[in-house]
Amino acid sequence: MKRILLLAVLAVLAATGNSMAWTINLGNIGQTEFKDLTREFGSAIAYRNLAPAAPLGITGFDVAAQASFVSIDKETSQWNKVTRNEAPNYVAYPTIRARKGLPFGIDVGAMYSYISNTDIQLYGAEISKAILEGGIASPAVGIRGSYTRLAGAGDLTLQTAGVDASISKGLLFVTPYAGGGMLWLDGKSSSSLVSLKSESIWQPRGFVGVKISPLPLVGLTAELEYAVRPIYSVKLGVSF
Repeated sequence: MKRILLLAVLAVLAATGNSMAWTINLGNIGQTEFKDLTREFGSAIAYRNLAPAAPLGITGFDVAAQASFVSIDKETSQWNKVTRNEAPNYVAYPTIRARKGLPFGIDVGAMYSYISNTDIQLYGAEISKAILEGGIASPAVGIRGSYTRLAGAGDLTLQTAGVDASISKGLLFVTPYAGGGMLWLDGKSSSSLVSLKSESIWQPRGFVGVKISPLPLVGLTAELEYAVRPIYSVKLGVSF
């Protein structure tokens, strides 16, 4: 277990010096390409809960560090074009986040990401509600709404909103979960070289994950999401 926790810490730290250290320039793409970019990039930065469906409880609080990794197909993706062929084989970015339990099975949370050596920032918020809080024999079921906004990414401004549902069932210190929903992706261009209309897109997504709590108060969560492209995330958190 100690090795698993160490690998999670290293993954989060590795993302701080990551492949997102480039500037987006929209001056050489058309409207169709901008729509594709909005869908790809918006799906990549959308809020990820990385948690089972069960609520934290009225006294619960969770703080965590997270890293997400998005693979890029440089032959078909628009990212390579708008970064002047400087796009890496994957995008990785770290976030810090916190969640607080409230009455009636409601949790609220927020996240923030700053990419070192760039002006790129990402921030967001979430609210979730447990429909079933789960028990010894029954799973937990919850719904969630979320919002993120990207700033400092050159000519591109992005915001996303999401709604999804998930189900989870704990067994000892392991809690698998799965879910899916829809993302609303809104992209705007500030390029002075080309006139691009704003793009607003609905995109489905699905995810599976597992939370492991090998030590008191400490939780390690890994998740695979698919929305346009596979997105891999890992989170190391402390709950109390």
